[in-house]
Order: sequence, then C-alpha cells, then structure tokens
Amino acid sequence: MISIWEVVKATSIVEWLAVTSSIIYVILAAKRLIICWFFAFIGSILFVHLCYIGKLYIESILQFFYVMMAIIGWINWKNSKTKKIFVQKWTLNNHLINIILSGIFSIIIGYIFENYTNQENPYIDSFTTCYSLSATYMVTKKILGNWIYWIIIDLISIYLYATRGYHLTALQYIIFTFLALFGFIAWKNQYQKQKQ
Repeated sequence: MISIWEVVKATSIVEWLAVTSSIIYVILAAKRLIICWFFAFIGSILFVHLCYIGKLYIESILQFFYVMMAIIGWINWKNSKTKKIFVQKWTLNNHLINIILSGIFSIIIGYIFENYTNQENPYIDSFTTCYSLSATYMVTKKILGNWIYWIIIDLISIYLYATRGYHLTALQYIIFTFLALFGFIAWKNQYQKQKQ
C-alpha cells in the first residue's frame, strides 16, 4: 500500500500548483471575488499540461476550455452591472435532452480517441469532458441541477486522475465532490426562498 508521504514525494510541483490554484479559485469564487479568475486561469493552464503528458487529451481540451472561461469570467465580472440572476430549474425534458446529447457526443469522441490516438481511458475522459461542458453552461444560467452533474463528474474524475498517478488531483476531486454537494444544498435553499 502506498503511504501518504510517498504520494506527496511523487507529486510534481506542477500538479501541486495546479491543485492549489484550483482550490483557491473555488474559495474565492464562493466569496465572489474577481481575483478568483486569475487562479482559475493558472490552475487550468497547468492542468492542460498535466493532462496532455498524462495522455488524457480530451481532458486537456476541457482544461483549455476552462482557460478561456477564466478570461471570459474575468471580463464579465469586471464589466457586470451586478444584475441579479435567480436560481432556475430545468424541466425533466431539458435534462433528458442534455443527458442524451452529451452521451452521444461522449461516445463519438471516446471512439475517435480510442481508435486514432494513444489516449488513456478515452470513454471515461470523453464522458467527464462532455458532461463538464454542459454542466458549465448550466452554471452560467444558474440551473440548480448543475450540482448533481458535478457530483457525478467529480466522482468519476477521482478514478480518472488516480489511474494516471495524479493522486493529489484525485484528492482535489474528492474535495470538489463535497463542495458540489454543499453547492446544491445552498442553491436549493435559495431557489425555495425565491418561490416564497
């Protein structure tokens, strides 16, 4: 059995910086501080590199998407006039359409990367990537159900990163799973208050 100290010693400085930046981003975003986007940018750019060298090419593309979202997030927050957006719920049909479309794209992308690259875990990686894209869209629209998607994505990401030897990143996704659970509870409470 691998000791915690062995995992710490085997973790690269790049992974330490990526995980630390990502956790700082989540904390600062929860406090709605614009500097959070700087840490999102740094963490994501480092994860682009880590995922690429770990042969998680699809995840690397997703992390690049997050780099772009960090830039867009910074610009939007800097230029926003503090418009209040309420938490919303999707209908069951909206969720079914999202699940089916994301699933189809996930299978197609997984097939392409399995057959034409040396991608590790292509179907799992494409699953987390496709559903992360749709969950990110849901966050921008304040759709309550996004947190359920993130819980599932984070749980699968724990396995994905652990199998590539990124144990610290797997631990980060354990933390993200709990944050998503608390996020769901907080947004659900806000949604119920809006209805009163």
